[in-house]
Amino acid sequence: MATDGPSRVRHTLEVARVLVRAGVLAPGRPDKIARQLRALKTWGATIAGGYAAAQERVPDHPAVIDERGESGFAAMNLRGRSLARTLREVGVGPQSRVGLLSRNHSGFVQTMIACGRLGADTVLLNTGLSAPQLADVAQVNGITVLVADEEFAELCSLIPAEIPRLRAWNDSHDPGDSDLVWEGAAPEVEEQEPPESPGRLIVLTSGTTGTPKGARRPTPRGPQDAASILSRIPLRSSDRILVSAPAFHAWGLAGVQLGMTLRATLVMRRVFEPEDVLRTIQEQRCTTLFAVPVMLQRILDLPRSKRDAYDLSSLRIVAVSGSAMSPKLVTDFMDTFGDVLYGLYGSTEVSWATIATPEDMRTSPTTAGRPPLGTRLAIVDADGVELPPGKEGSIFVGNAMLFDGYTNGRSKRVADGLMETGDRGYLDAGGLLHVSGRDDDMIVSGGENVFPRPVEEAIVGLPGVREVVVAGVPDEEFGQRFAAFVVPHEGVVLDPNEVRMHVRGVLGRFSVPRDVVFLEELPRNPAGKVVKRRLPFNAPRR
Repeated sequence: MATDGPSRVRHTLEVARVLVRAGVLAPGRPDKIARQLRALKTWGATIAGGYAAAQERVPDHPAVIDERGESGFAAMNLRGRSLARTLREVGVGPQSRVGLLSRNHSGFVQTMIACGRLGADTVLLNTGLSAPQLADVAQVNGITVLVADEEFAELCSLIPAEIPRLRAWNDSHDPGDSDLVWEGAAPEVEEQEPPESPGRLIVLTSGTTGTPKGARRPTPRGPQDAASILSRIPLRSSDRILVSAPAFHAWGLAGVQLGMTLRATLVMRRVFEPEDVLRTIQEQRCTTLFAVPVMLQRILDLPRSKRDAYDLSSLRIVAVSGSAMSPKLVTDFMDTFGDVLYGLYGSTEVSWATIATPEDMRTSPTTAGRPPLGTRLAIVDADGVELPPGKEGSIFVGNAMLFDGYTNGRSKRVADGLMETGDRGYLDAGGLLHVSGRDDDMIVSGGENVFPRPVEEAIVGLPGVREVVVAGVPDEEFGQRFAAFVVPHEGVVLDPNEVRMHVRGVLGRFSVPRDVVFLEELPRNPAGKVVKRRLPFNAPRR
């Protein structure tokens, strides 16, 4: 990150260059540009400010396309204003917290616009939570109003009845059954005064090891923050972005926010279905896909005849985050669909850390890439000393979008302006980051420190293996040992001893999984991450 005067000037110039290349900074009518800047100054760099500014610049340009049709920026902004009035009538104002339990559709965006106009926090709720978890999250985060799709009514049954509820999406085909305006633009409503301070977006952690925590996301300073991602992923204002990653997840949310900044078109579908993704790319001429790794695997699992049936010539970027990609997935996907794959490594807490381009992943399929513009990365030892390339340690990241702490009052460790990610890794001689695994995933087996990720990468390279996850379990002799949960391709019978011998040949005996369990599928949350606590640790071993 820039610190001294000349460095700040160079950084500012580079940000401007990136934003010009992306089309964020572009010539236009002086009166439109003036109104656009006035809207941003009034509402800030929030979703509300972005849509208000886009209305002034490109009012009729498609903003969101979902199963119910196409909505321009002016229509979306007016609907957000209308919903803000409705929310105000049920008591929402500055400091309020609105829970949003929604799949990917324009009502999700509309709700965030409304909350931004009221200065209320938006708590993005995970659609995969159980009813008790959801009630707990609502209580811990102080939710005062709930906006939810109708299909989640039973899931919300344990949330106190006195909390007002609005339906964001109804299960019938009549948009009039929803509490949100859907058809056309909302009627003109009076413009309200902007809040003294913007509301926050609260994103839940993945919750793979328990009830998820709420993480307060900082309010962006403006397009300059988006320039960091745009410096490594060449999105443009003319893009049509299919957001398949759940929008309540940090990566799906990033797609929504980047689309707003770019004044690009968001294409949203409520449910992920592999062939429907290909169909939508063809029909909507999508140029970009935001996804999580398991979605790419599901697309690759389609019969070749189905994959080849669709024209994907418009697609130039597949942006992926949320969990690690195996080298086999990286290579197979690019060999099938071309060098369009970009991988972002980050977390809810640090936003982004590194981004791998197709060139990076062709060079090293295991890499997480390089830090983007304005981001600093350090590998440090247990004493906080920065380590040289090749030495493994804890990964620390610094950028302008580090989170502001959890809603329970806790935070992440920070040193010299850098925040811990909770992962371990190393930088290679070329400056590429390689992530070894979570700090708490490392096991000590026979006195050796070993991580599950290299074991997973070795096993998934075997013919017949569709996917795998490796976890540590207690062992009387070695202290800990690995258990491998393997999903074979349909119709394939695997020999557990072949799995063990392959790992031993690649990584050595301390990495060999003593237990090999074959499953039909891995337990995942809606964001695509494997939920290890749901693995059948008591299943028969082979």
